[in-house]
Amino acid sequence: MAKARIYEIARDLGLDSKDVLAKAEELGLAVKTASSGLEASDTVLLKAALVPASPSEPVKKAAPKPSEPQPDPQPVAATEPEPQAQPEPPKAIVDAAPEPAEPTVVASQRGAVTVLMGITPSGFGDVIGRPGTEVVAALIQMGELVGLGTPIPADAFELLGDHFSVVVTVEGGEAEEEETASLIRPKRTFDDADTDLVSRPAVVTVMGHVDHGKTTLLDVIRKTSVVEGEHGGITQHIAAYQVDHDGAQTTFLDTPGHAAFTALRARGANVTDIVVLVVAADDGIMPQTQEAISHSKAANVPIIVAINKMDTPGADPHRVRAQLTEYGLIAESLGGDVPTVELSALTGEGVDTLLEVIDLVAQVEDFKANPKASASGTVVESQLDKGRGPVATVIVQRGTLRRGDALVAGPISGRVRAMLDFNGQELKSAGPSTPVLVMGWSDVPTAGDAFDVRKNERIARQEAAATLEGMRQAELVVPTARERLTSLLEQLRTADEAELRLIVKTDAHGSMEAVREATSKITRDGGTITIVHGAVGGITENDVSLAEVTEALIFGFNVRPDAQARKAAEAKGIQIRTYNIIYELLNDIEALLVGRLAPDEVEAVLGSAEVREVFKVPRRGNIAGCYITEGSLTRGGKVRLLRAGVVIHDGAIGTLRRFKDDVREVQAGFECGVSLEGYNDVKEGDVIEAYEVREVARS
Repeated sequence: MAKARIYEIARDLGLDSKDVLAKAEELGLAVKTASSGLEASDTVLLKAALVPASPSEPVKKAAPKPSEPQPDPQPVAATEPEPQAQPEPPKAIVDAAPEPAEPTVVASQRGAVTVLMGITPSGFGDVIGRPGTEVVAALIQMGELVGLGTPIPADAFELLGDHFSVVVTVEGGEAEEEETASLIRPKRTFDDADTDLVSRPAVVTVMGHVDHGKTTLLDVIRKTSVVEGEHGGITQHIAAYQVDHDGAQTTFLDTPGHAAFTALRARGANVTDIVVLVVAADDGIMPQTQEAISHSKAANVPIIVAINKMDTPGADPHRVRAQLTEYGLIAESLGGDVPTVELSALTGEGVDTLLEVIDLVAQVEDFKANPKASASGTVVESQLDKGRGPVATVIVQRGTLRRGDALVAGPISGRVRAMLDFNGQELKSAGPSTPVLVMGWSDVPTAGDAFDVRKNERIARQEAAATLEGMRQAELVVPTARERLTSLLEQLRTADEAELRLIVKTDAHGSMEAVREATSKITRDGGTITIVHGAVGGITENDVSLAEVTEALIFGFNVRPDAQARKAAEAKGIQIRTYNIIYELLNDIEALLVGRLAPDEVEAVLGSAEVREVFKVPRRGNIAGCYITEGSLTRGGKVRLLRAGVVIHDGAIGTLRRFKDDVREVQAGFECGVSLEGYNDVKEGDVIEAYEVREVARS
C-alpha cells in the first residue's frame, strides 16, 4: 500500500510522515487511494526530493533549494521508470578528505559517485554509505574474490553500481595503468643500454653431499676474507655475504644445498651465477652429489668442482674426476671445460686457489648490471624477528637499493627503514650483487620472490594486493597431473621439435644403466629424450621440485615415492609413473615421445604404515608392529613393502590385528600387527604401502 510505503520512507529518513505525504502530493504522486502503490521510480523521486530536508544529511552545494519542487525536469513523469536495479538508492554523501595512502571519493551527487581507480571495498563502502563487508559480499556474488583491503577490479565498478543503485564514475585508471601493469610478472629480462652496464661481483652457491665439507668451506672463506673489526669479534652474517680476495669481490649464498637452490629457481629466481660443487676426495660421487649435479646443469650455470678433504687418508682426486665424466662433467685436466680445485677446508690449503678460479670464471663470463636503474632483485631468506619485525635477506640484481625506497615482493610490500650488510653495519645504498638485510616489510616475504622498487608506497601496496589476488585465482586452477600429461601429449604430437624430459629413479645401478641405454635408442624425427636426473633410490620431494622446475616426468622402476613426495606431486600436478617390468617402462617412454600414450589403469595409494618393531611368533613367522601414518590398511588388500623407498616385496596382507583381535581395517593414527602373505623378511623402519589399481578408459 502506498501509505505504508510513505511511513517506511519517513522512518528511514527520520522525518514526520505528514511531511513525507505532503511532499508526495506536491510532486503529484497518487497516494491517497488505499489500493494504489508507489512505483520504484516514484520512490526514487520522493527520496531525492526529501534528502535535502533531512536533518541527518547535510545539504550539498549542488543540491537544489527546498523551494524547488523538481530538481530534474525529466524524472517528474511518474510513468517513466528509472534505470536503477534496486528500489532504494543510497543517500547523498558529503565528500570526505582523502587519505594520502588510500584512494577515495573525488566527488559525489544524488545517486552518483566518482572514485579513484584502486579504491578498496572498505573505501567504496564509505563512499556509498554501506559497510565494506556488504561490498565484499556483492563482489563475491559477481565472482570476484576481493578482500576489504584489496583494490576493486576495474571491470567490477559497473556491476557494483547496478547492485547498489548508484552511477559510478572511475577516474585515474589510465594514469596508473602503466605503473600497475603486469602485476604477475613472468621471468624478467632487463633491456639496458650497453653504456649503462658495469661489471658486478659473481653470485656463487656452494652445493654437494652431506658431510663433504660445504659448511666448513664457507666458514673458512668467510673468516679469512671478511674485513676485520666486526662487532665484538662476532660476525653477524646473514644468508648471503661478500668476500674480497685480492681486490675481487664475490657474493656467496649460504644456503642448505640443492633443495633451497631449486626452491628459488622454482619461483623463477635465477640468482646464482656460478655453482661450486664440493666432492670429498675420499668418498667420491654420492647420491646428493648426483642431485646437485642435475640441479646445477638444469640451471645452465658454470660449475667449478672443489675436491675437498685432500688431507684425509684414502683421498683420490683422480677417481673423483673419472666419476664426474659419468655425469657429463669433464675436468679441464682430462680435456674438458670444468675447472677442478684440490683443497682442504679443514687446513685452508687450496682455498685461495678456489677463490682465484672463481674470479677467473667470473671474468670470462663478464657479469654486468645497470646500477642507475630502480633496484630489482630477489629475496633469498626471510623471517619474523622479535625486535625488528619482518626482515628479509635480498640480493640486488639490477639498480641501486636505497634507504627509504618503497618495495614490493610478490604479495608483500614495504619501505626500506634500514639496511644491514653481513657484518651488521648499516648501509645507505646497495648496488648490484650486494646482499643486504632489509627491514620495513608489511609481512614476511617468501624466499625466491622477486622484489622491485616502486614510485611510492601506495603503488607498492596496490601491486602487492593485485598479486595476492592473482595468486588466489591461480591456486583455484592448478592443473592436475593428468591434465599436465594430456597437454604434454598434445605438444609432442603437434610440435615439429619436441623434447621429452625425464627423471628416472631405479632400484639398482644395473637397472639405471639399462634404462639410459634403451632410451638413447628411442628416436623420432624432431623428437629427443633428455634424462634430466637419473639415480638409484626412492622418489623424493627433491625429485618433485626438480621436475617442477624442468617440466619433467618422473619414472620409477621398482621404487616408490615417499609420503612427502607423493603429496608434493599431487599439489604441483607432477606426473609420477612407477613400473615393475622394465619393458613396460620403455614402451611407455616410446609412446610418450610420439604422443600416443594413454594409460589403461591408474594406481591409487590407500594408506601406509611404518614398521616400528618386529615380533617372531612360533608357527606364524614375523609379525610387523606398525603405526598407520596415513589412510588405512585392509585385511587381504594389496601392499608393497618398501625399504628406503625401494620395493622389496609386492603381495597382500595375511593377518591384521589390533591387540589380540583380528580386524578387517585399521585407520591412520592407530597401531596394529601385520603379517604379509608368503613373506617374512620384515625389518624395523620398513614401510608397508597399501594400494589398488583402477581401470580407466583410454582417451
